[in-house]
Amino acid sequence: MTRSQRHWMYCLTLLVWMSTGFGSIVRGQEGRFAPSDQIAASEVLQQGMQLEQDRRWSEAIHLYEKASKKFPQDSDLRRRLLISRIHFDVTRRYRDITYKESVSQLSQSQAADLYLEILAKIEANYVDPLNLSEVLRNGTAFLEVALTEPSFLAEHLPNASPEQVEQFRLAIHREVLGREVANRFDARQLVVHVAKRAEQTIGLNSTATIYEYVCGAVGLLDPYSGFLTEGELLEMTSQIEGNFVGLGVELRPLGQRLTVVSVIRGGPAALAGIEPDDEILEVDNITTAATNADHVADLLRGPEGSQVSLKLMRGEKTIPMTVVRKRVDVPSVEAVHLIDAPKGVAYLRITNFQKTTDEELDRALWDLQKLGMRSLILDLRGNPGGLLETSVRVADKFIPEGLIVSTRGRNGIENKNFTAHRSGTWQMPLYVLIDGDSASASEIFAGAIRDHRRGLLIGTTTYGKGSVQGLYNTDLVRSGLRLTVSKFYSPKGTPIAQLGVGPDIKVDADHYVTARPVIDASGREVLNPVTLPTDRILQAALEQARAGEQPPGIANRSAKW
Repeated sequence: MTRSQRHWMYCLTLLVWMSTGFGSIVRGQEGRFAPSDQIAASEVLQQGMQLEQDRRWSEAIHLYEKASKKFPQDSDLRRRLLISRIHFDVTRRYRDITYKESVSQLSQSQAADLYLEILAKIEANYVDPLNLSEVLRNGTAFLEVALTEPSFLAEHLPNASPEQVEQFRLAIHREVLGREVANRFDARQLVVHVAKRAEQTIGLNSTATIYEYVCGAVGLLDPYSGFLTEGELLEMTSQIEGNFVGLGVELRPLGQRLTVVSVIRGGPAALAGIEPDDEILEVDNITTAATNADHVADLLRGPEGSQVSLKLMRGEKTIPMTVVRKRVDVPSVEAVHLIDAPKGVAYLRITNFQKTTDEELDRALWDLQKLGMRSLILDLRGNPGGLLETSVRVADKFIPEGLIVSTRGRNGIENKNFTAHRSGTWQMPLYVLIDGDSASASEIFAGAIRDHRRGLLIGTTTYGKGSVQGLYNTDLVRSGLRLTVSKFYSPKGTPIAQLGVGPDIKVDADHYVTARPVIDASGREVLNPVTLPTDRILQAALEQARAGEQPPGIANRSAKW
């Protein structure tokens, strides 16, 4: 398959993924705020404003999202969350060379036609009716934020005075704020007017102005819809396929430190000798303390076969090395082993629902069956979702019959019922681990298991992202849209959005340690025996599995139909 074929074949892929960005190798910072913390909204705002001042947008988003769940009526938190999302969107685009090339190559007329195309796709496919006047104001908000972002100003207005830029920003804000538009053609005309005025007043490239309206048209519809640059669309395709070009490491920012969480077996990082808990100090002579995690992720990416120089800290030792970027196959099913062999308790973790998950899980289940599996702990903690169809196929392996999930959209084509098939159903006792970062496709699986009483859910309530996104390409340029096209409901008709899926056994674990996979002496991937005893959710599941506890009506069988 050629690069262009890979790029364009997913225009109708249905995604149920929780994401604010597109760096699968970087996990968000944790620990600054948790929903059960005894903290006032004003204190959260104070923390968030400090993150905003430091331009740590992804961390600010994470903080405000958590806080908004605890204080859903706080309008200040919602406002700061939206502003942080816009800042994050602008900065990520202006780190993307494919986006900057597109801005430089498109004429004003082509950009305006792209805006028209975006509006048409939203009108035809978005889950809710479109308010064009609101969409226009969202685009203005994107432009206003861009005019305060150093990366945008450096690219387009290096010589403009701050006073001129601010005067223009205020004038456009006043002009567009109260304007109503009747149709998308009127919206296009007004956006072109703003673009011409920006070029005449402050010398801003008119295409750059229109592009902010393009991104703003999608970016504030909901947290999961967005404009995808060519680079981001390629990366999302790689996530769906289960591979990418890079080093094969998972990173986590902790303050100003960037630490390796895990290393993919057989990947370039593993072959170069990078280990979990290594701290990355420099990437191509750029210190990680002087930038943010998202920028570091961009630096680690690059063409296949190219090299990246690193400086690592391991304990007290500094280690320089050069790693060659290669295509890395990313497994979505990991740590497959018997966690309690005498009791036949098996364990596996699904990290996301990608194209390969179905086959990976089949292999894992048969391997565990040969080892003597009598019950299974299936870990979905931290799983952000993935492909809707994959989550349905995974649920179908454990549910013999009936509805798995239903979707409902604004047009009838999105109204679908997905059902289970009796053939090939596994019937071992099942214990599913969930937490607040189990989202989207994970919630489809968890909701189906709960409603069918097929197993026990153990942990904390899931994230609550109950919507499905469609992936569409654009005709005028190599870019795409991720649009919310429907909402999904559990077999009993329960909506997942905002509510999440609650556990059967709640484990109060705001700050628990999750056991991570390691390679044992025999070369098998197992859970770290050091952190295993402190993983309270997993220990609760082990206790239930060893006792044979399960929902009423579930036969204690390990055979496969």
